[in-house]
Amino acid sequence: MQDIVIAKPYRFLPPHPGVFWTYPLRWWLPGKVRRAWGVEWPTFRGLDRLRASLKAGHGILLVANHCRPCDPLVMGLLCIELGQPCYMMASWHLFMQGRFQRWLLRRAGVFSIYREGVDREAIKMATQILAAGDRPLVLFPEGIVSRSNDRLGQLMDGTSFIARTAARVKAKAESAGKVVVHPVFLRYSFGGDLRKAVEPVLTMMEKRLGWQPQAALKLLERVVKLGEGLLAAKEVEYFGHAESGPTRERLPRLIERVLGPLETEYCGGRSDPATIERVKKLRQAIVPPLIPGDLSPAETARRWRHLADCYFAQQLACYPIDYLAEKATVERILETVERYEEDLTDEARIHRPLRVSITVSEAIEVSPERQRGGGGDSLTAQIQEQLNRMLAETAGESTPWNDQ
Repeated sequence: MQDIVIAKPYRFLPPHPGVFWTYPLRWWLPGKVRRAWGVEWPTFRGLDRLRASLKAGHGILLVANHCRPCDPLVMGLLCIELGQPCYMMASWHLFMQGRFQRWLLRRAGVFSIYREGVDREAIKMATQILAAGDRPLVLFPEGIVSRSNDRLGQLMDGTSFIARTAARVKAKAESAGKVVVHPVFLRYSFGGDLRKAVEPVLTMMEKRLGWQPQAALKLLERVVKLGEGLLAAKEVEYFGHAESGPTRERLPRLIERVLGPLETEYCGGRSDPATIERVKKLRQAIVPPLIPGDLSPAETARRWRHLADCYFAQQLACYPIDYLAEKATVERILETVERYEEDLTDEARIHRPLRVSITVSEAIEVSPERQRGGGGDSLTAQIQEQLNRMLAETAGESTPWNDQ
């Protein structure tokens, strides 16, 4: 399990308000993204829409899909292209990875959000930023890194709550401009040799399973077979045996096997259909008693095992059903192998070069009043619709895979 849960008393960390440090960061960031993540300078579309909102003095919320860990840095490249610094909300655990990173994040305009509880200070900060309209605010409403560029996860309603609250504040203040949301879609494409990139990773993972390298198989068949092996190994761990049937049925069963008993113990039963929300509620119940440090060693270890189970279930939920069977592309295969490696070792190696296009959609004006549609908050539905539209429009940037 990656270190995304911190069992320490939470302290809100606001962004540094000045802009002095944003200037050297503009020089440093493109090289950092290229060196650390293999991402080249982006192609931009729709910047005129965003510039029009800036000129009108609107409070601007940029909401982007979150398919890769480098997405926040890539959104920083968008801000550089605009010549406009932004604020960004990020999980508190990122600020706990060393003093320099904490210092750097805050100077870049990033502030913390506590995912194991209700962070009123972070919500207040986000609302103030949008109401003031001095800089755009960047959020990733999926809440997690999906590693699935061709599927969009469920968006959390907290994004709409922040935007509507800010719209009410701005309306009461009778200040210039409105609060608007610009959905932003990040589309990555791989410019390297896929086989050369992933075959060493596949061999490593096959050996970890005790297999001989399956090099005689076609690449796509090899990736699918490895996924079946990894799934079967976890089914043996949780069920005592490998399950039968198609993967689309086995994945939900395994998630339920992992989360169901925990929800019975900590939450009085299941209360949400979405795995990400289920995991969030479980963490909010499991983590607080760990913070004082007065639990017995056995109970502390048990709760950390349960947190690892929650993390595993969340990772399972990130595998889109029939992702490779539906359409095999270079990027989908690469994403799947990266997900395998990250889930097995907690870290996925970098494959370069990655090209990225950043598409900014038209502005959605935010009403102060919450309006529900058939599927929940109407603003959330509008954001999801525009992101899915851009997903479909940029699908041609992916490279079809011919497994000969």
